[in-house]
Amino acid sequence: MGATHSSKRVVFDENEDVNFDHFQILRAIGKGSFGKVCIVQKRDTRTMYAMKYMNKQVCIERDEVRNVFRELQIMQELEHTFLVNLWYSFQDEEDMFMVVDLLLGGDLRYHLQQSTRFQEEAVRLYLCELSLALDYLQQRHIIHRDIKPDNILLDEHGHAHITDFNIATVVKEGEQASSMAGTKPYMAPEMFRSYVEGAPRYSSAVDWWSLGVTAYELLRGWRPYEIHSSTTIDEILQILDTKSVHYSSCWSQEMASLLRKVSCC
Repeated sequence: MGATHSSKRVVFDENEDVNFDHFQILRAIGKGSFGKVCIVQKRDTRTMYAMKYMNKQVCIERDEVRNVFRELQIMQELEHTFLVNLWYSFQDEEDMFMVVDLLLGGDLRYHLQQSTRFQEEAVRLYLCELSLALDYLQQRHIIHRDIKPDNILLDEHGHAHITDFNIATVVKEGEQASSMAGTKPYMAPEMFRSYVEGAPRYSSAVDWWSLGVTAYELLRGWRPYEIHSSTTIDEILQILDTKSVHYSSCWSQEMASLLRKVSCC
């Protein structure tokens, strides 16, 4: 993977490959499974970004090279207000780097862990913004497959953005996906059934289910179904088939109706 730069937003000489030396590292803001994330400033424009480091050896050891390249290929084709957009990608001997939008409002998981009480008005805004992003992805035949609070970042103005395309997939027009991928508590029933039964396959509708579960969790502080990473697929299908979802009387009829339409709730 040679150095690449976005043709969508030119902030550097198009004839020059962007590399690590074009950025000033300011401070680390997180650590992922493959490396760290830092706030950086591009030296020529003074524009601030987030830079994600991915250690090559770790990616090889965890058999994640294909996912990393697929994520890059997908992100290089995307640009949307409510996505975390890729600006540059390059590599050196040890690491691969992705330079993306800098969003400092924290992810929704962080806010849930801080016992933040999300008002319906705020959740309604997130749903609108994330729905626009999902519609954009759907038009491009992309299934994210991991919509959850951890992968929704807020900017300084409180607007929501989808991040992490590590397990996203692109399906051809008229076709569907079949492999099981995602985070169990947020995965739609058809993903489990596709895995167990081999058919039917699933479409981008699985992302809308995940969005509904996420919205429910923001409103109530817990998910609509008691599903964990250790829950077996058979147990999950039984839960999804038998458990009824409770709605708070504090919610508007419009919100409850919307959750029913987009997913499980």
